[in-house]
Amino acid sequence: MTDAPGPVEPLGRPVLDRLAFERLTVAHRRELKLHCYRMMGSLHEADDLVQDTFLRAWRARSQFDGRGSVRGWLYTIATNSCLNAIKARSTAHRILQQPERPPSNGRAVGGPAELTWLEPYPDAELPDLVDGEPGPEARYETREAVQLAFVAAIQLLPPRQRAVLLLCDVLGWSAVESAQLLGGSAASINSALQRARATLRERYPEGRPVQRSRSSPEEGLLLERYMHAWQTANLDGFIELLREDATYQMPPWREWYQGRKAIRDFIETVWGNFAGYRTVATRANGHPAVGVYALDHRDRVWRPHSLHVIEPADGKIVSLTIYVPPLGPELFAAFGLPPV
Repeated sequence: MTDAPGPVEPLGRPVLDRLAFERLTVAHRRELKLHCYRMMGSLHEADDLVQDTFLRAWRARSQFDGRGSVRGWLYTIATNSCLNAIKARSTAHRILQQPERPPSNGRAVGGPAELTWLEPYPDAELPDLVDGEPGPEARYETREAVQLAFVAAIQLLPPRQRAVLLLCDVLGWSAVESAQLLGGSAASINSALQRARATLRERYPEGRPVQRSRSSPEEGLLLERYMHAWQTANLDGFIELLREDATYQMPPWREWYQGRKAIRDFIETVWGNFAGYRTVATRANGHPAVGVYALDHRDRVWRPHSLHVIEPADGKIVSLTIYVPPLGPELFAAFGLPPV
């Protein structure tokens, strides 16, 4: 594989020593972890798979002939590790919202769902969005391709089509380069790519999730008002921040809500479950996010409760994805949020 986008470091003989290999892991770890996350839809699986990628690369370092780039070689190992991991697990993809389930009204009664949910990704783990710009053949901007909506959309694809779309449309690799990585011909890669794009068009009229505006001072103010509304239990202030058609989903629960009234009716049933809330700002999938701690009526300790991913648009919140217990608190450590 030649001319893969991003930093290219030719590798020749003699075989890399440990120090040189460690430098490579530092240089490529974040982008490979993000690639594994997009493939798997899981932050925790991405951690395991990038570790597995470097272990396999270290063991096979003598087999690399030096004619391509180290980066391409590592992507080959990582992608194939992901494909093998998907084949070995019970479900081929993770979801952000249960397919075909209509929006709910009132109290959530279903309880945690036995489904495999898409996890958020901390911005602190993202590769540099300037140095990591995709190649000229990419169809998606780097920031667009880290959004929850995008990662959720590509989870609909069969694993090989998912890999092809990521390599070609996100990283900007050619069909020839992708064929060298995945095996098969350039024609088979192009065929898989066309099928993947057609599947995305079925869900998104333009073949992609709606592109939102980039971060701005108004986004920072919106985040502050959101955090304040939670900490003061200001329901009117919270609802005012939402767009009229906003959506509210809360993995791992099945229920999801759409529109200010439906969201308000639900929030009224749950805000009194705790004596209060405290918030810590963070970022996930290129969006503002908040870690929310709750104080139990019988306790004096603020404990992790939920991780909120906020999707703003035109000064309002268009989508809230709130990871509630038991999934939410399990994510706090990955986002650098304290345990209490």
